[in-house]
Amino acid sequence: MLATIDWIVILGFISLIVIIGLSFAKKAGKSLDNFFLGGRNLPWYIAGISMVATTFAADTPLAVTELVASNGISGNWLWWNFLAGGMLTTFFFSNLWRRSGVLTEVELIELRYSGKPAAFLRGFKAIYLGLFINVIIIGWVNLALMTLLEGFFGTPPATALMICGGMMFLVAIYSSISGLMGIAITDAIQFVVAMIGCILLAYFVLDTEQIGGMSGLIEQTPDWSRRFFPEIGDKSIGETLVLGLGSFVAYFAFVWWASWYPGAEPGGGGYVAQRMMSAKNEKHAVYATLFFQIAHYCIRPWPWIIVALCVTVLYPELQGSDAKIGFVYAMRDFLPAGVKGLLLVSFFAAYMSTISTQLNWGASYLVNDFYLRFIDKEAPPSRQVGIARITTILLTVIGILVASQINSIAGMWGFLIECGAGLGLVLILRWYWWRINAFSEIAATITPFIAYAISKFVLHWEFPNSFFFTVGITTLTWLVVTYITPPEKEEHLIKFYNKIRPDGIWNPIKHLTNHSGQKSKIGYLFTCWISAILFTYSILFCLGKLIFMDYRQAGIWAVIGLVSFVILKFFLAKTKILSD
Repeated sequence: MLATIDWIVILGFISLIVIIGLSFAKKAGKSLDNFFLGGRNLPWYIAGISMVATTFAADTPLAVTELVASNGISGNWLWWNFLAGGMLTTFFFSNLWRRSGVLTEVELIELRYSGKPAAFLRGFKAIYLGLFINVIIIGWVNLALMTLLEGFFGTPPATALMICGGMMFLVAIYSSISGLMGIAITDAIQFVVAMIGCILLAYFVLDTEQIGGMSGLIEQTPDWSRRFFPEIGDKSIGETLVLGLGSFVAYFAFVWWASWYPGAEPGGGGYVAQRMMSAKNEKHAVYATLFFQIAHYCIRPWPWIIVALCVTVLYPELQGSDAKIGFVYAMRDFLPAGVKGLLLVSFFAAYMSTISTQLNWGASYLVNDFYLRFIDKEAPPSRQVGIARITTILLTVIGILVASQINSIAGMWGFLIECGAGLGLVLILRWYWWRINAFSEIAATITPFIAYAISKFVLHWEFPNSFFFTVGITTLTWLVVTYITPPEKEEHLIKFYNKIRPDGIWNPIKHLTNHSGQKSKIGYLFTCWISAILFTYSILFCLGKLIFMDYRQAGIWAVIGLVSFVILKFFLAKTKILSD
């Protein structure tokens, strides 16, 4: 199935990644700052590409194929709606994360809160995020690669799991040696390779006799499958994605800010926060996050969408969740020698970039926020890095074991969205409202699990009713807890304010600091946020209309994009977040 040239391409790529990892070994071993944040010296384009590469896992093109095959292009709104939250992070939080000087997202807890409640929350989240959530993500990424191996080579599940285990250990070796700087550099290479591979696949599949180019694809696919926007209603209209009013409100008005979800955390978090904190300065943090949002939503999707539409023509027998394997079949059936190896490398690259980040990110919580905070506070730098490397290997072993038990990626996605419902607003407001305290975040972290269990097993509700119930109960709970518990100590809040200089509702503290004359930039930031969202969607739709040869609509979206860009540039200068 693979020619000699294909194997040369695959082995050459893997060798390159290992060599890069070894080249950064000495620098990564100097300190935890070097190991987990690359010495806080990443330029914006490396940090931004690294964010995009991490979100491009082996499961991503398969998931998009399933969405498009089932619901048409408009099915992608199930993840396109997260842009609002991503842009919120860009303008309201990215510079603050970099300014905080913390090593991890979880370390911020004791910078913002004080006392035993803060220590408990930090330790709990270090284990919950660094171990539990992390290995679940690693598990579903491995499940996606196993699906690829089974569909492409006919590999039995047990053998596919063994191959994934071998690749994970390879990734663990180079990521534990190179630290974040090496991971970020390899991410950049892996992203370029992955995008080239997907673009080539779209080209070769379109060029087949069965498809007959873009005009042939348009003729052979129904109009509903090429619509960019969903119909809104309570029943199905033909094959078009029809969202009930409740689902529409949940996805477009609530999920992006109310739910904690890996890679789309309200206010930033996880590996996104890690990359912002690793940037050279606040300006680079803002640019990196802005580039991430644009590349994530505009550059990546269209090759996958084109292949997904072709799959509906080439493999009409694949329906529902089975449609995702059509992407793999297209690779297997229509790529020439050499290109087939490159496409496989692109999938391996996507897999490796995601796994390397998850291992490094998870280890940072377990080492910095649990081991060093609660077990060995006086560990010298050499021991800290050694523990970090051992932790990376241990996470690899646990991740492989979890991968053998996970059967449904979609099920895990739904679980994470609903069990984080209601937490998002606290993660946003802890930067912008002085009254939020450690008990607020503890309540917002724990309550969703209880509310979700009640909605599912007592009330027997499904999404979106279960989601609205969980958000409502969680929000009410943390608000009550906030007002019945004392605020954080005044001296601690003053220290936080002097360091971060946040905007928002801080007047009782602001007047006690050296920054009492600081003017609010909320209005300017809000305008940047709206214009950046419009700009990004305009690029997305303009590219799509160009691909489908609708030049009039492409021109309209181009004009909207240009106007929104001018507005963004003007008000971004007024915020001064690029010069602070």
